Amino acid sequence: MAKLVKEDVIAGLKEMNLVEIMDLVHAIEEEFGVKAAAAVAAPAAGGAKAAEGPSEVSVILKSFGSAKIPVIKAVVAITGLSLMDAKKIVDGAPAPIKEKISPAAAEDIKKQLEAAGAEVEIK
Repeated sequence: MAKLVKEDVIAGLKEMNLVEIMDLVHAIEEEFGVKAAAAVAAPAAGGAKAAEGPSEVSVILKSFGSAKIPVIKAVVAITGLSLMDAKKIVDGAPAPIKEKISPAAAEDIKKQLEAAGAEVEIK
């Protein structure tokens, strides 16, 4: 039997469906007396990323406080919406102002809204 190189093995795996690959994994585990550890290693890597914090957050307007008009103007400046659309968002608080943005951008938006008198939350 000729020696297989990893490219041959990879080419063979590409032709297999998921059930066939799982059967192969089980056969390898039995033949060599080992356990596949990929499922155990994946959550550990994700846990390290979770410790860093989220990569995308949302800015939620919880309330406009006592200064509704400055908050509406701030929402217009941040989102680029019309005054009417910004008023609808402010009136509908709690409401998302920006979603799926970087934490740094969210902090900047939060400072702008808080300066206008709003109560803001980052999720």
